[in-house]
Amino acid sequence: MASANAPPGRRRSSGWKRSLAIAASLAIAVGLLVGVLPAIADIGEVWRAIRTLTWLESSSLLALAAWNIATYQLVIMSALPGLTIGRAFVVGQISTAVSNTLPAGSAVGVGITYAMFSSFGFDAGSIAIASVVTGLWNTFVKLGLPIVALVILSFRGQGNAALQSAAITGLAILVAAVGALGLTLARESFARAIGERIGKLVSTVARRFRRGPFEGWGERLAVFRSQSIDLLRRRWHWVTLASVVSHLSLFSMLLLALRHMGVSAESVTGPEALAAFAVVRLLTALPITPGGLGVVEVGYTTALVLAGGDEELVVAAVLIYRALSYLLQVPLGVIAWAIWRSRSDWRTASP
Repeated sequence: MASANAPPGRRRSSGWKRSLAIAASLAIAVGLLVGVLPAIADIGEVWRAIRTLTWLESSSLLALAAWNIATYQLVIMSALPGLTIGRAFVVGQISTAVSNTLPAGSAVGVGITYAMFSSFGFDAGSIAIASVVTGLWNTFVKLGLPIVALVILSFRGQGNAALQSAAITGLAILVAAVGALGLTLARESFARAIGERIGKLVSTVARRFRRGPFEGWGERLAVFRSQSIDLLRRRWHWVTLASVVSHLSLFSMLLLALRHMGVSAESVTGPEALAAFAVVRLLTALPITPGGLGVVEVGYTTALVLAGGDEELVVAAVLIYRALSYLLQVPLGVIAWAIWRSRSDWRTASP
């Protein structure tokens, strides 16, 4: 966000660039949804397939969607002791709704998360550690999923080049990230050196936008290291379990939608669906569109059709999955905001 004290020329330039980025992001999403999906499947047939859902099938999908939302809250609760499920739901749904609707909404969501957790009485250090740790563990699971899927498919003789590339990329990044994290936690001198290097890198980039310099990152990372060690020593297993369960719940919703739409295990096996899920989850690490809109739908559809699924049935399943995992988050975010506005006691009471 441009500073209020910034020169008018810089504010106009920043606003113009932001508007261009938003327009490009939305254009990509619309182009993929309107231009690509109808070229893959007949949308009329897709809608007819969706209407064949029985009340029992719909109820099972809604129940799994509710559980999936609950697992989001378990992740942050595992890293922020003292946080209740109600407050976690409110913060999580508001930030998710923002992330799903605004280009670069994830950054705005982080700010909202920080402000709301602060109002609950949590200190800045605890919030920062919880956010970074859950973000890292979420990334680790995303990087590890293609490896798991490749191992399973290899045992079944079903490996493919795209999955192999994703698995190799994920493994390389995962090893480097885990190694860097391990050294940072093990050695304070390494943490300080990494912090200073990051500060210089950020300052170099920021200079192009007439920002910075940013100093003292070495000391900040050293303090962060000591606080993180305490949290991870006590709760690493809960953070890991919650992160894995959250991702598997999301995958289970996709698999159930496929089966309810008639995409059988003979046409797309469970491991093949997991491979598609793993590759697309890795792709969404890049914030191309809000909530991966368009990218996720086309990615899942392409991967699952190539695996052997019927085009119309696959698109129907993917749209149902996205309605429950993406669109549902927006009205829930509005409800969460209404709860937040009505519970003034939450904004004064310490956990």
